[in-house]
Amino acid sequence: MTYIVLDLEWDSTYFVPEKRFINQILQIGAVKLDEQFNIIDTFEKTIKSSISKRVSGRFSSLTGITSEDMRNGIPLQEGVNLYNEWVGDGAITMTWSNSDLYTVVENQKSLLNGTKFKIEKYIDLQSFIQNEMRISGIEIKSQISLSDAAEKAGIVIDGYDMHTAKDDSIVCALILKKYYNKERFSELIKDTSKDGFFDKISYKPQFITDINDENVDKKELEFFCEICKNKLAQKSKWKYKNHCFFAVMYCENCKKKYRARISFKKTFDGIVVKKRLSVFMKRPPKITATAGENTNEMQSLSEKM
Repeated sequence: MTYIVLDLEWDSTYFVPEKRFINQILQIGAVKLDEQFNIIDTFEKTIKSSISKRVSGRFSSLTGITSEDMRNGIPLQEGVNLYNEWVGDGAITMTWSNSDLYTVVENQKSLLNGTKFKIEKYIDLQSFIQNEMRISGIEIKSQISLSDAAEKAGIVIDGYDMHTAKDDSIVCALILKKYYNKERFSELIKDTSKDGFFDKISYKPQFITDINDENVDKKELEFFCEICKNKLAQKSKWKYKNHCFFAVMYCENCKKKYRARISFKKTFDGIVVKKRLSVFMKRPPKITATAGENTNEMQSLSEKM
């Protein structure tokens, strides 16, 4: 069994045929690991853009890849073919978060004319490492960057060029070797040929904006009093704002008014519903000073209210 840590560097550029910006791959980097997660080979290719002649200043500053470097690179299709030959068969591919997979899907669709990256089995390494760090007692509140993960793992990265594809892959491999747990690692392996794996990645979730949409389950629009658990009466029409629907609800039993909030998000797997109920609070009347009134007195009165 071999393991591949894949990392991509990409730059956002306007793609005229589709009249939108896309993240074009400009560097492919990877390391190949044996069963003990020792690095046995590396891969790195700079890609020549088929869209633009220059890279953005941000991309160049981040990766060290100049426009000249890019123009001296190889075509994306050639780079992917060389990568696939290097990977071989039966490997488990890992990336730091699945954001690289979004870029893979986008480039395959728009730029590769049927050529695809060889990714047969896959693990989101960021998700695995974050969980292992939490288990070990390290506090992690949100998604952790690769450099932060290396620091928390006690791995010195001074000798590596972070944000270059090959070196990022090497650092990923070093962190993996430290936190590997066979049982929990194996549970995360996904077969990319099953369950619409890449279709799911390329699907763009969207919020439903019409309360009468056929995908809205009307039963979800029912809310219940937090005190007596009785069904609330709806006292206003649903209004849509910031991806959510809002309405005023009232409990006839407790004589209590609520503000209901609900959102419906269409995903590849179905509709995700999020609901929240809060006690309806009236805003205090705004007090303004009129001619002849003392502003300090008005402020004092406002605070008492």
